[in-house]
Formats: sequence, C-alpha cells, structure tokens
Amino acid sequence: MSRYIIRRLIQAIPVLLGATLLIYAIVFALPGDPIAALMGEKRMDPTLVTIMREQYHLNDPFLVQYWYYIVGLFGGDFGTTFAGVPVTDIMAGKFQVTINLAMTALVMEAVIGVGLGLYAALRHGRAQDSMVLASTLVLISIPTLVTGFVLQLLLGVKVGLFPVAGVTDGWRSYLLPGFVLAGTSIAYLTRLTRTSLVETLRADYIRTAVAKGLPRRRVVGRHALRNALIPLITYLGADLGTLMGGAVITETIFNLPGIGQQLFSSVYLREQSVVVGIVTVLVLIYILANLIVDLLYAVLDPRIRYE
Repeated sequence: MSRYIIRRLIQAIPVLLGATLLIYAIVFALPGDPIAALMGEKRMDPTLVTIMREQYHLNDPFLVQYWYYIVGLFGGDFGTTFAGVPVTDIMAGKFQVTINLAMTALVMEAVIGVGLGLYAALRHGRAQDSMVLASTLVLISIPTLVTGFVLQLLLGVKVGLFPVAGVTDGWRSYLLPGFVLAGTSIAYLTRLTRTSLVETLRADYIRTAVAKGLPRRRVVGRHALRNALIPLITYLGADLGTLMGGAVITETIFNLPGIGQQLFSSVYLREQSVVVGIVTVLVLIYILANLIVDLLYAVLDPRIRYE
C-alpha cells in the first residue's frame, strides 16, 4: 500500500508541471501590459515601471519566467502580486470560502443524488422512475447561470428563505449557492446511481440472497448498494475538483469572496503568480481526492488489493 501511494505521488509531479505550464502560458499570451493594467488610467513613473518589470522578470522570455516561478513554487514560495502582496496571503483568505461552498455542494450532491438514484432504481420501469429521469434531464439542460439567478430571485428575494449575497449568515449563506453549484452534478449522480444499482440488482448473487429469504432492506443496503457505490465514489472524487473550479460563476452570482472571484480578477490583471498558484492548489486537491478514492476501493470491495 505504501509503495502504491508513493508511486501515485511521483506520478502527480508531471501532472502538476503540465498544468502549471499550460496555465502560465495562457496567462502569458493574454494581450496587454500587466503593469499598465495595475495602474489603470494613472500615469506611472517610467523608472518605477522599469524596476518592476525587472523585479518580476517581465522582460525575460516565457520559459525563463516560468523557470523562476516553478523554482520558487517547489521551494514553497507562490510568489507575490504586482502590488507586493504574497499570493499565499490572498489564497488563505479566499480558499476557506470556496472550500465551504464546494463541501456544501458535495454533501448535497451525495445525499440528494444517491437518494434519488436509489429511489428510482427500486421503482425501475414505474412512473416514479420516469419522473426522476425527466427531472434530471431538465436540471442538466438548464445552465448554471440561469439556475442561479432564478433560485436567487425566487427563494432569496421573493420568499426570503436564504440570503442572496455574501457570507454574513454563516452556514445558511452556502446552502443556496451550494445547491446551484451542485445542480448538474446531482442530476448526473442520480442517473449514475440508478443505472449502477439496477445492474447490481440483476446480478446472480443478489438473486441468491433473495432466494435465501434475506430481507429486502438488507439485500439492497448491505449487498447491492455497497457494490454499486464503487463508480459513485469515483465520480464524487473526480467531481470535487470540478466543483471548486466551477465556483467562479456561482461565487459571482452570490457575491461570495472566494477563489472564483479572485481568479477572475487575477486573469483580468494578468497576475500570473496568483492564477497559477490557485490552479496549482486546485490540481493538488484533485490529485489527493483521486488518491483517496483509489484507497477507498479496497474498503468497499475487499477483493481489490494494491501492490
């Protein structure tokens, strides 16, 4: 097991390098001067501009700039913004909001998605099954931007059940944006749960358990659902990174001060260090989540072993 974990962590290094190189290249290719974008319409002393361009290696070729950044990154230094603020300080204040939002969305996705999928699978071929499939199709078809504004207007403004902006109401501030962020994932997980469980319920060992007279609740909960959970855990692990990366739109709609808003403004200002720093942390979270998912396979299915 330990050799497997070490091997997976070593394999993550080229993934991390490739992701940072790609994002750094995209930000580097953006038109405009980042120093001019920092000052806006104000005129800046040419001497100070020259000093800043030398300080941040803006006069160097792309690969040289990337080399300076990646050396600092592996030394634990995520760099500083053009205003002189350490990137780690910016991310420390923003990541907590996005993590709270993503975890709220993930819990909603797991509870609602698995619950609806289980409900539909146990009523396979009936009207309830068709209703669940139709509702998930509608949820997939509506863009997140539309869902966010509609629910914000109806449940936040008209009914007043949830706050419509900011994080001033504690955990209640994350409920509505969490559902909006998880909406499409809930629909996909519901369909995946239904399909996986229907196929599992047709297996020979399930028919044998039923023939032995085991209660239906035990057959479904202990035998069928446990084996059906393997693809669901895979999906949830991969979707954690998607939820955190997709928080840009949701945080903008609900005015949440997370990394989504910070990422948007940093791209506009061409703050390479901030953009690449955020993406690097997101890639690390994605890799760690997938590693945990792989290790959970052995818990769900004892037949799986790692060499």
